Amino acid sequence: MTGEHQTLALLLFSAFVAVTLGITTWVSRNRRGSAEEFYAGGRLFSPMENGFAIAGDYMSAASFLGVTGLIALFGYDGLLYVVGFLVAWLVVLFLVAELVRNCGRFTLADVVAARMRERPVRIAAGTSSVTVSVLYLVAQMVGAGSLVALLLGGTSGAARAWTVIGVGALMVIYVSLGGMRATTWIQIVKAVLLLGGTIALTVLVLMRFHGDLNRLLLTAAERSGHGEAFLAPGLKYGGDWTARFDFISLGLALVLGTAGLPHILSRFYTVPTARAARRSVVWAVGLIGGFYLMTIVLGFGAAAIVGPDAVRGSNAAGNTAVPLLALDLGGGAGSTGGTALFAIVAAVAFATILAVVAGITLASSASVAHDLYASLRRRGGKPRSEVAVARVAAVGVGVVAIALGLLARDLNVAFLVGLAFAVAASANLPVLLYSLFWRGFTTRGAVWAVYGGLVPALVLVVLSPVVSGSPDSLFPGLDLQYFPLQNPGLVSIPLGFLAGWLGTVTSAEVPDEARHAETEVRSLTGAGAA
Repeated sequence: MTGEHQTLALLLFSAFVAVTLGITTWVSRNRRGSAEEFYAGGRLFSPMENGFAIAGDYMSAASFLGVTGLIALFGYDGLLYVVGFLVAWLVVLFLVAELVRNCGRFTLADVVAARMRERPVRIAAGTSSVTVSVLYLVAQMVGAGSLVALLLGGTSGAARAWTVIGVGALMVIYVSLGGMRATTWIQIVKAVLLLGGTIALTVLVLMRFHGDLNRLLLTAAERSGHGEAFLAPGLKYGGDWTARFDFISLGLALVLGTAGLPHILSRFYTVPTARAARRSVVWAVGLIGGFYLMTIVLGFGAAAIVGPDAVRGSNAAGNTAVPLLALDLGGGAGSTGGTALFAIVAAVAFATILAVVAGITLASSASVAHDLYASLRRRGGKPRSEVAVARVAAVGVGVVAIALGLLARDLNVAFLVGLAFAVAASANLPVLLYSLFWRGFTTRGAVWAVYGGLVPALVLVVLSPVVSGSPDSLFPGLDLQYFPLQNPGLVSIPLGFLAGWLGTVTSAEVPDEARHAETEVRSLTGAGAA
């Protein structure tokens, strides 16, 4: 990359950082310091604002960089991520959004603990939420490292490492100073920027092919080196039965995982009523649906215009397909248009990473303070403010995410997010659905559902080809591969539901019918909701 690219992209990115830090400082001066203000922004956002913020939270580096890269490299099989990420919102809309807003205050554990013994349930749900958040954060860190390596014209390990550390430091500042209100406004700004950038690139790709989608797809297939197979299922997931089961596993994880993501669930608490929560999901689905339709065009556009070989040459996992496409659409390397468009796209992608990272860090620090600290602190000890604990937790989560982000820097970001979704669907979704809909559910069932999904999901990832046993693994020199699938969802999601059922039917505890009835009325009507 030329010095011109670097300077312009860094200037644009610096402008975004300056604006977001300005928002954070402004909010921190006007805040009241209460837990409701820090975790839920005072519940003052309108459905449209929250819809844009949810879209900003969800349209992550995995979507913008990872999914387009997978479509550019694998054609039709890359579309699974687009379909899975979008269809997942129907589960959220119909089963989760309104009920979660009515039953909880700040976190997933609030919903479950409403009718169970609080301490064991909060510890289990808090542990699971922090684990999912850290896995999701790692994907964003890897995206940031890939972008900067491209921006600075090399794959220098030091540059990538310092980028990951810089992103980690910024996210801690956003969260600890501004809380949910600053994070929400950063996500709204980022959603507008990302949608604007994606629309511009999509229009340019379609103009290059005179609006002829058929020609775009045929050119992409021709340049891929796979011919017609590029536009048919099977290039990535069709080789053998293992690949096919991996396909089903990933699909399950993506469709069911969104409803268990802590940073998405916490967004429903930022609006005043359950009706506003449902309307904000409708806004989000419209924005996210439009965005994913455009990523399909960008993915095939990158395959047709840049070519899979060039994409792979820049980043083996395909994470830099969109910036390379922007460079080509603007007039190629060395041209002013190419430089400007590349810089804008790189800055938007970086803004995307920062905003998503802030949202996830806030959700995980809320789980640490509101669930784990509140349950584990010594009785009779001097209580510290929950908000103060959440700020310290943000630093701890940042350090862990930075360390894991440096370790996983060569994996595809969309693939890494697929793992986070699998853990969320295995550990969080069973306990959430059982708590909302099963009258006989008990405390033991809730704890078993969380650990019965969380532990197998993590163990299966460790024993999978992702960690060892193949040239693309995290540790290629080791061989601990006993589980053939890359995504554990196919096994761990049913285990989470099974463990919850088994824990309940073997429990001596009598389900509290009165508390269930109270929770049911509150979840459906909003009577008594926070």
